[in-house]
Amino acid sequence: MVRRRAEPGGGGVTAPGTALAPHRGLSPRERRRIGRGAQYALLVAVVVALACFADWGAIRQSFFNVQVMSDGLPRLFAVALKNTVIFTASGYVVGFALGMLLALMRQSSVAPYRWIAATYIEIFRGVPALVIFLMIGSLPLAFPGFQIPGGVYGQAALGLGLVSAAYMAETFRAGLQAVPKGQMEAARSLGMSHGRAMLSIVVPQAVRVVIPPLTNELVLLFKDSSLVLFLGVTAAQVELAKFGNDQASTFANPTPILASGLTYLLITIPLGYVARRLESRQGGVSDR
Repeated sequence: MVRRRAEPGGGGVTAPGTALAPHRGLSPRERRRIGRGAQYALLVAVVVALACFADWGAIRQSFFNVQVMSDGLPRLFAVALKNTVIFTASGYVVGFALGMLLALMRQSSVAPYRWIAATYIEIFRGVPALVIFLMIGSLPLAFPGFQIPGGVYGQAALGLGLVSAAYMAETFRAGLQAVPKGQMEAARSLGMSHGRAMLSIVVPQAVRVVIPPLTNELVLLFKDSSLVLFLGVTAAQVELAKFGNDQASTFANPTPILASGLTYLLITIPLGYVARRLESRQGGVSDR
């Protein structure tokens, strides 16, 4: 079949049996590119609109008042942040120890131990942490004369520890199950008792496996320390959230609340970064 060449200036002639090329539409990649461009344009439009309609003078006076912030900064770090760190660290220690115990009980061959651990975990994971703190503050009503050692600091450690232990227990249990059973069998073949092999061989390996989620739990616990205010703290025992709220009421300005929130971020963002690094490192090790 011979196709005739079109004469200059004239219409082209195509020999019979040939078809014109179909019109090509947009490819999926081009459609995604156009969709992303539209989203970015919409986002820029929203940001520009907010910037145009916002009252920057009122925002600066209400949330970035330098005078109010400078008046509260010394106590923000010397009192509020220090107490928040103490509450978090003590609660984490209690939760770590109790969570490990509960995880070992869940793995026990003794049925009552498993039932007790499972019941505890279900209760303290299902009840809001606020309710736990309110119950701890009401303990003297149920046990007249009973005092938790350490006052508010002891109550905070107990409340945060009881809540975090339920979550850490499940994390530890996953770590224990991740350790190969051959580790326990090898330890027993060397003459170790089950308890000694568990504490000396299995538990250290399980802890290394669950370090990233335990770091995330520390971040959550640091934020949950704000619930300590329901225990009735004094001016010397305030944590970041309580301090920011009190200062905002004193100065009739929400700048201290923003300063407290930024202080939380100074701690939680680095901890979150560390947790992600640990997770990526463990993933890289496991892939090799």
